[in-house]
Amino acid sequence: MAISRAPVLKRCNYLGINPLVLGYNTKPSIRRAKPTRRRKQSEYARQLIEKQKLRFIYGVLEKQFKLIYDRAERASGNTGENLIRLLELRFDNVVFRLGLSSTRKESRQRINHGHLVLNGRKVDIPSVTLKVGDVITVTDKAKQALLLRKLSQNRKIPNWLQFDEEKFEAKVISLPLRSDIDYDVTESAVIELYSK
Repeated sequence: MAISRAPVLKRCNYLGINPLVLGYNTKPSIRRAKPTRRRKQSEYARQLIEKQKLRFIYGVLEKQFKLIYDRAERASGNTGENLIRLLELRFDNVVFRLGLSSTRKESRQRINHGHLVLNGRKVDIPSVTLKVGDVITVTDKAKQALLLRKLSQNRKIPNWLQFDEEKFEAKVISLPLRSDIDYDVTESAVIELYSK
């Protein structure tokens, strides 16, 4: 299995992403503050950076991202919105959005270790695409650890998800919209890159 080991803060700086989008709340360092050079960017470079930004935010490698893009292209409607919708509906991203983990990498680990149950069945694949009506529950063993950390109170849960604090149960109530995204990305540039 391939693993991305890119340094998070350096990559965020290069792609122009706020580390808070990924769940990292670090203060800017004096040593890291470098003057920004204004360099001329080609159209291809701009498209590539937008694609790399999406891949880095969701922790998806190139081959998997291409498969998601192909699914988005085959679906009816706007390809860019379909792409973002499919990325948002990944199991690891939904766990992150619910506040059950501080980063997407941590949510992948929770899923791999079997701490979450999807529709009453143990699922240990983080890339599963959820549908409207899917129910996620936390196992009793993991519930104690999450109660101690109280991660759910420090992140706003999006409108397309519903979370019951008492039962530690979540439900996908609708499909995510483009307006629910909390980071800046131009998905049309990604579509242009792949349509060449």
